[in-house]
Amino acid sequence: MAANTAVAPARRSVAARVVTTVGRSRELTLFGVMIVLSLGVTVRAPQFLSPSNLTEVTTLAAIMAIAAVGEALVIITKNVDLSVESTIGLTAFVVADILSQHTLSVPEAWAAGLGLGLVLGMANGAVITLFRLPSIVVTLGTLSIYRGLAFFVAGGREMNLAQMPAGYSNPSSQTFFGIPLFVLVAVAVVVVVALLLRLTPFGRHLYAVGSNAEAASVIGIRSRVTVFLAFSLCGLLAGLAGVLWGMEFGTIYATSASGIVLQIVAAVVVGGVMISGGSGTVVGAALGALFLGLINNALLLLLMPQELLQAIYGGVILIAVSADALLQRRERRIAAETIVR
Repeated sequence: MAANTAVAPARRSVAARVVTTVGRSRELTLFGVMIVLSLGVTVRAPQFLSPSNLTEVTTLAAIMAIAAVGEALVIITKNVDLSVESTIGLTAFVVADILSQHTLSVPEAWAAGLGLGLVLGMANGAVITLFRLPSIVVTLGTLSIYRGLAFFVAGGREMNLAQMPAGYSNPSSQTFFGIPLFVLVAVAVVVVVALLLRLTPFGRHLYAVGSNAEAASVIGIRSRVTVFLAFSLCGLLAGLAGVLWGMEFGTIYATSASGIVLQIVAAVVVGGVMISGGSGTVVGAALGALFLGLINNALLLLLMPQELLQAIYGGVILIAVSADALLQRRERRIAAETIVR
């Protein structure tokens, strides 16, 4: 019996090391797939790897990556935020509206956009944690509420660059040593959030809550506070994505960013963040956004139907959920076998 007792922790330790190794290799695997994809598309469309095309692809992917990082924080806690696209659209329009009226300077308007995103994320987190409601139901509701607010603020108007201060959209085309500014912003966000998850108690609490919220509460982790902070950060990053969205596209409507939540969630899961929570990295989520951005651009250059994108996003999510379920069954089986032995 003593021998079996000693063997069980050893097995769990080995399993943990294997899971960690696999998790760390996901990003490298995804990066390799992107290289193969790029080379394959270049054979048919040589302009795919041209500097101008790569700048356009990575700039758009950077915006999606920032939103995906925020979504990853929520999904790690075993929740989901479906309202992120409405937060992006509302933030983009509000910032443009403020600047068109010249009531605030450009930096102040950007700060207002970040603040708005934070407030919207906090609202999601407060309702979910205070009333203990399913996040998918709450954020499905706020998806419509925030979009309705965008229509209310817009009042049938649209914002365009002619109404903006001079140079408002310049950051979207700026580069440093050939790297788009938006990409550098996205990299900075990924690095900061990755360090937050790896080096702070909040990061450890985030994974613990996603793995087992009840067990986390037993050892003193305030699960509801952790979930609230995850949704708040998701809103903040969606606000940042909204600010960048406005600069990139120039013309902003009340419907801006409609339908992109599927792409954001797909980016997170293709990057290795498990829907069941407690696993994954923000680096993987950002790479997932870049991967889907490359696919989008490849379909355009190869003159293939863009409707395929929706099928691809949905397929990615279904495959991820199925794989997640299989892994959970395997873990339960291994745990049962370990107890028996």
